[in-house]
Parts: sequence; structure tokens; C-alpha cells
Amino acid sequence: MGILAFLGFKKYDDAVYRLYGEIVAQARVEDFYTVHGVADTVNGRFDLIALHAYIVMRRLKDFGEEGSQLSQDLFDVMFADMDKNIREMGVGDLSVGKKIKALAKSFYGRIKAYDDGIAETDGANLTASLKRNLYCDQEPTNEQINKIADYVIQEIELSQNWNIDDLKNGSVSFSPAPGK
Repeated sequence: MGILAFLGFKKYDDAVYRLYGEIVAQARVEDFYTVHGVADTVNGRFDLIALHAYIVMRRLKDFGEEGSQLSQDLFDVMFADMDKNIREMGVGDLSVGKKIKALAKSFYGRIKAYDDGIAETDGANLTASLKRNLYCDQEPTNEQINKIADYVIQEIELSQNWNIDDLKNGSVSFSPAPGK
């Protein structure tokens, strides 16, 4: 994140905020929590946002420099929102930077873990990554974890239908959360 963006001086296109809004809206779908066992906590919500941001950013890689810039803007907006939310929860100013740095580090770790998991043909690594990250505070059933893993693969495949103009306009959509 650039220093100007962190200090709130960089102005982003409204589409970046719409794109982030789509990610957050999907992360708030109740079935992820009630049916699929993701903890309805700050950590659980962060992990669902991170998972959906990962899907979008993975697609943005396919669009070269244009996608890379949009991905960076999305990252900046996402972590500016995290910063704002942490402050609203009453965390002291001196601790916020450390917490944001830790969240960013964990986000990059998740990206690597999910990329590695998707690269495996049997999907065992992806389910292990999801269990370790998305369900870090929970004990999901095999059915829950497998449905989320299938959902992630499905969303990555469906994201191939998004073109750069869709992404630049913030007009992407996700499938409903997996059924019971």
C-alpha cells in the first residue's frame, strides 16, 4: 500500500469500491456461517472477505498491468476498510498499524496457501488450507469443508467469464453460497 493511499490521499475510482462491496456482500451471506460453520466473528468475516478477494485478485492476474493496478487498488481499499473497522472497534491508534500489518501478512499467506491448494489435483491441499484458515477457530465437518472447497473451485472457474471491463466497473457477481 502506498503511503498516500494509507494516509487517505489517493482517490480511487468508484468502481473499486463497488468491487470491494461485492466481495463484502458475498462474505456476509448468512449460509456461510449458519450452514457451513464459518465462525461469525471478526476473524471469520475477515477470512471470508479474504477468500472472495482472493478469487477476484486471482482473475485480475490474467489482465496484465491493468489487472495488477486494479488488484493493488482493491487491496488498498480493503485494508483501508480493515483499518477503519479496527479503529471503530476501539483499538488504540498505536496498535492499529501492527494489527493491519499482521492482517496483510496473513492475507498474503492465504493467497499462497489457496494457490498451492488449487494447484493440487486431488484438492486435499485446498481443503487443508481452508480448514487451517477459514475454519481456524472451528471444527467443520468433512461435508462443510468439501462444499466450501468445491465452491471456491467453482467460483474460480466462473470468474473466467469476468472481463476486465466488468472488473473495472465493479460489476461482478458470485454464486449463492453452497446449499445444504
